[in-house]
Amino acid sequence: MAFKLKWSRTARLDLWDMLAYIAESDPQSAADFGSRLFDVIERLKTFPDSGRVVPELQDPDIREIVQKPCRIVYRVRRKDQCVEIARVWHAARGIPQLG
Repeated sequence: MAFKLKWSRTARLDLWDMLAYIAESDPQSAADFGSRLFDVIERLKTFPDSGRVVPELQDPDIREIVQKPCRIVYRVRRKDQCVEIARVWHAARGIPQLG
Protein backbone atom coordinates (compact mmCIF):
# COMPACT_ATOMS: atom_id res chain seq x y z
CA MET A 1 0.00 0.00 0.00
CA ALA A 2 1.34 3.42 -0.94
CA PHE A 3 2.13 5.96 1.74
CA LYS A 4 0.51 9.38 1.68
CA LEU A 5 2.78 12.30 1.00
CA LYS A 6 2.55 15.49 3.06
CA TRP A 7 4.64 18.65 2.95
CA SER A 8 5.41 20.76 5.98
CA ARG A 9 4.89 24.48 5.54
CA THR A 10 8.62 24.96 6.06
CA ALA A 11 9.51 22.48 3.31
CA ARG A 12 7.17 24.22 0.87
CA LEU A 13 8.81 27.55 1.67
CA ASP A 14 12.29 26.01 1.34
CA LEU A 15 11.45 24.73 -2.12
CA TRP A 16 9.77 27.94 -3.22
CA ASP A 17 12.72 30.07 -2.09
CA MET A 18 15.26 27.82 -3.77
CA LEU A 19 13.41 27.64 -7.09
CA ALA A 20 12.74 31.39 -7.07
CA TYR A 21 16.45 32.05 -6.51
CA ILE A 22 17.46 29.76 -9.39
CA ALA A 23 14.75 31.21 -11.65
CA GLU A 24 16.16 34.73 -11.25
CA SER A 25 19.06 33.77 -13.48
CA ASP A 26 17.71 30.73 -15.35
CA PRO A 27 13.97 29.94 -15.30
CA GLN A 28 14.37 26.75 -17.32
CA SER A 29 16.99 25.38 -14.92
CA ALA A 30 14.64 26.11 -12.02
CA ALA A 31 11.81 24.24 -13.75
CA ASP A 32 14.06 21.27 -14.57
CA PHE A 33 15.48 21.11 -11.05
CA GLY A 34 12.01 21.33 -9.50
CA SER A 35 10.79 18.53 -11.75
CA ARG A 36 13.68 16.28 -10.71
CA LEU A 37 13.00 16.98 -7.04
CA PHE A 38 9.32 16.14 -7.41
CA ASP A 39 10.16 12.87 -9.22
CA VAL A 40 12.46 11.81 -6.37
CA ILE A 41 9.92 12.79 -3.72
CA GLU A 42 7.03 10.99 -5.45
CA ARG A 43 8.97 7.70 -5.23
CA LEU A 44 8.82 7.94 -1.44
CA LYS A 45 5.14 7.00 -1.58
CA THR A 46 6.19 3.51 -2.66
CA PHE A 47 9.65 3.33 -1.09
CA PRO A 48 9.56 5.35 2.14
CA ASP A 49 12.75 3.79 3.49
CA SER A 50 14.78 4.44 0.35
CA GLY A 51 16.53 7.44 1.87
CA ARG A 52 19.33 7.15 4.37
CA VAL A 53 18.95 7.94 8.05
CA VAL A 54 20.05 11.56 8.61
CA PRO A 55 23.57 11.04 9.99
CA GLU A 56 23.43 13.95 12.43
CA LEU A 57 20.18 12.76 14.01
CA GLN A 58 20.42 8.94 13.98
CA ASP A 59 16.61 8.55 14.15
CA PRO A 60 15.43 5.73 11.85
CA ASP A 61 12.22 7.62 11.10
CA ILE A 62 14.00 10.79 9.94
CA ARG A 63 15.59 10.16 6.57
CA GLU A 64 16.96 12.08 3.65
CA ILE A 65 17.58 11.82 -0.02
CA VAL A 66 20.42 13.85 -1.45
CA GLN A 67 19.59 15.46 -4.77
CA LYS A 68 22.58 17.74 -5.18
CA PRO A 69 22.79 20.41 -3.96
CA CYS A 70 19.79 19.59 -1.71
CA ARG A 71 19.02 17.35 1.18
CA ILE A 72 15.36 16.35 1.12
CA VAL A 73 14.67 15.54 4.77
CA TYR A 74 11.52 13.59 5.60
CA ARG A 75 9.80 11.76 8.42
CA VAL A 76 8.31 8.32 7.98
CA ARG A 77 5.11 8.00 10.01
CA ARG A 78 4.41 4.29 9.72
CA LYS A 79 1.35 4.31 11.96
CA ASP A 80 -0.30 6.86 9.65
CA GLN A 81 1.21 5.39 6.45
CA CYS A 82 2.56 8.85 5.70
CA VAL A 83 5.80 10.42 4.51
CA GLU A 84 6.15 14.04 5.61
CA ILE A 85 8.63 16.21 3.75
CA ALA A 86 10.17 18.25 6.58
CA ARG A 87 12.81 20.32 4.76
CA VAL A 88 14.30 20.83 1.33
CA TRP A 89 17.66 22.00 2.61
CA HIS A 90 20.49 23.40 0.53
CA ALA A 91 23.56 21.37 1.54
CA ALA A 92 25.73 24.48 1.84
CA ARG A 93 23.56 25.58 4.78
CA GLY A 94 24.90 22.81 7.02
CA ILE A 95 22.71 20.62 9.21
CA PRO A 96 18.97 20.82 8.51
CA GLN A 97 16.97 22.42 11.32
CA LEU A 98 13.80 20.46 11.98
CA GLY A 99 10.83 22.00 13.69
